[in-house]
Amino acid sequence: MVWLGCQAVHARRAVPRPLLPPPGALEQVPGWNHDAPAFLHLTLTEASPLYLARRAPGLDADLWFPLPAPFCLLTLLLPPHSPGAPISPAEPISQAYSLALYMQKNTSTLLQTYLQYQGSPFSDPGFSAPELQLSSLPPAAVSFKTWHALDDGERLGHAQGAFLALTQHLQLVGDDQRDLNPGSPILLTQLGAARLRAQGLLGNMAAIMTALGLPIPPEEDTLGVVPFGASAFERKCRGYVVTREYGHWTDRAVRDLALLKAKYPG
Repeated sequence: MVWLGCQAVHARRAVPRPLLPPPGALEQVPGWNHDAPAFLHLTLTEASPLYLARRAPGLDADLWFPLPAPFCLLTLLLPPHSPGAPISPAEPISQAYSLALYMQKNTSTLLQTYLQYQGSPFSDPGFSAPELQLSSLPPAAVSFKTWHALDDGERLGHAQGAFLALTQHLQLVGDDQRDLNPGSPILLTQLGAARLRAQGLLGNMAAIMTALGLPIPPEEDTLGVVPFGASAFERKCRGYVVTREYGHWTDRAVRDLALLKAKYPG
């Protein structure tokens, strides 16, 4: 970090963090009013309008260049963006829809990879056990009439709850497979990627709900008490249900978001 009056260069590689000017830095700006009102003496952060982002060619970092000193003072006087200002839901819906489509392309691969590593009967050709369910994981199956009659809040709330549960269950399945199949990096990688994508879709859903003025359900421990003495077969069955329902919920999310995308065009 180098401060030249109100000018600074900062290289960011990780999560944005507050940038605190060294003592006396702002006072060095030409024309700085030492008797300025207190509201002008504020902390500069990477999210501040004082900074412009530029991607450095060939570098994995953002270079942050502040505006010239006169514009620094001008931006301080601009009215802040009101948190209550209306936000169009079209953009977060489009982002969520794109992510859900990407997830959908990988769900069958995840399920088949999972079954392959579990041995018989899971790895037998045509294996399917739709009767297996988990009480801690809501099933995606619903009648078309019921699904189509859902309002926006119900539709998003169901998806939000399901993917929150899936992120927790995928973590559990990953832990189980590290114990049952420690030499299966492909499976472990796919499980980890599925969990991260589910978390990303959760964030997209929350953004949509915020844009629509809907309350975001609080995060809950959907797993509850997990029996650590479960047998290997029980854990394999549990993982099968989770990877299967991950695919089913992703399919449902694609349809949910397609409906919302048509309802709130950009």
